[in-house]
Amino acid sequence: MRSQAVDHIALLPLYLAAGTAVLALLADLFTGRRPVIIGVTVLGALATAAGALSVGRWDPTFCATGGCSWVPTWPAAVTAALFGVLTAGVLALSVPTLRIGAAPAGEYCFLLACSMTGGVTVAYAGDLLTLIVGLETLTIPLYVLVGLRRYAPIERPDLRPAAASLTFFVVSVVSTAIALLGIALNYAATGTVHLALLGPAATPFAALAGVGAALLVIGLAFKVAAVPLHAWAPATYDGAPVPIAAYLSTASKLGGVLALAAVVAHLDTGAVMSALAVLTMTVGNLVALRQTRMVRLLAWSSVAQAGYILAALAMGAPGVPAALAYAVFFVVLELIAFGVVVALRPPTTLIPTAEQAEADGGTLADFRGAARRHPWLGAVFVLAMAGLAGLPPGLAGLFAKVSVVEALVAEGWIWLAAVVVINAVVALAYYVRVAALLYTVPDHPGIHVADPGLIYDATHPRHRVDVPVAAALTAATALAVFLGFAPQLLLNALT
Repeated sequence: MRSQAVDHIALLPLYLAAGTAVLALLADLFTGRRPVIIGVTVLGALATAAGALSVGRWDPTFCATGGCSWVPTWPAAVTAALFGVLTAGVLALSVPTLRIGAAPAGEYCFLLACSMTGGVTVAYAGDLLTLIVGLETLTIPLYVLVGLRRYAPIERPDLRPAAASLTFFVVSVVSTAIALLGIALNYAATGTVHLALLGPAATPFAALAGVGAALLVIGLAFKVAAVPLHAWAPATYDGAPVPIAAYLSTASKLGGVLALAAVVAHLDTGAVMSALAVLTMTVGNLVALRQTRMVRLLAWSSVAQAGYILAALAMGAPGVPAALAYAVFFVVLELIAFGVVVALRPPTTLIPTAEQAEADGGTLADFRGAARRHPWLGAVFVLAMAGLAGLPPGLAGLFAKVSVVEALVAEGWIWLAAVVVINAVVALAYYVRVAALLYTVPDHPGIHVADPGLIYDATHPRHRVDVPVAAALTAATALAVFLGFAPQLLLNALT
């Protein structure tokens, strides 16, 4: 039996990601010091990003006749690097939570690094089985992270994190089972699992392959919270710690988008994808209009944003570059939005009570006038909201929406482009509402002073933003601004 040569340079990003998880465990075992554990994991995540970009396009490995299971391309390198950057950013946002002991640092960092490893695997996957394994490696640690929170002993403990974790677990297991059934049916019809060999099945098996493709897309659509497969997302986001909600909304969703892009580029799934896209963007925007809690609003906004990505993927291979570019812009802006929420609502006690956990993220009213106390955070939040809405000065988000609409028009999907534009207009209502709320001074009935904001400032004093949180926000904002002024660089790297 001939053994297959393995190209270890091609696997360097995977080695760095998996090594980061091992180092996080060792740092916890031998030092037990929170700064060391976090520092090692952040450096490992950044090293993973640098390694992916350094390898860039490389010869594939784990190859069989006609296809390979590990395919280093520039789109794979860019998205793998993004997983590393997102992991480092979420860890920085998690420092206030870990500092007060709300979660064990060792387990927290290890699980995040394991999830990053799964994301890297998804980015480089060249066959359906590697894709599913990577997606599950990305997702399984998040089941634990959603519910990984310590609580003070109280009469009525908060069960939201546990409920959110269980909901996420059950839905994800069902979605994986559906996706695996789709893979099995497609393999029975075509005899291959390699992405490069996927295509229409022979006439006797065409119907079977079509059913398999539809089931595979539906199973993967759970991962991006596409309507009507979205019910788990808002409750899970709101029940999780805010940094983990940020990871769910960015890295986890990016993994689902990559998996869908790999499938739709080779299989005819336009009808299913276009239906999912219309439902997802429309329901997401309409429900977001009625939200009163910040994390839930961002969760429904994330659902709507996924709809725009699905609209590009409905075109198949021609829409993949636009979908990936939109996904990159979206996750950077979404990370900024969640980062500002973390900065404005830091944890205050060693072990949070149920009431304090309920306040994580807060209501929209809690952010009223926040820009008066933290002008730079207000400006960053407005930049994120404008970008997600597709308005200046959020040039990254504006380019993302234009690229999707332009690709749809070029491929003759005029009706779907019109739906995207209409939904973008509807979304302006809640994005502008949140941005304006940051600068609104609340009314004080019965009290007449020259500056009513002074009363609000006294009851909601300015607090110091943690340095890691400020650093993560600064880096993410700089990246968003850079991508906004040089979007073609990203689009070129993703084609």
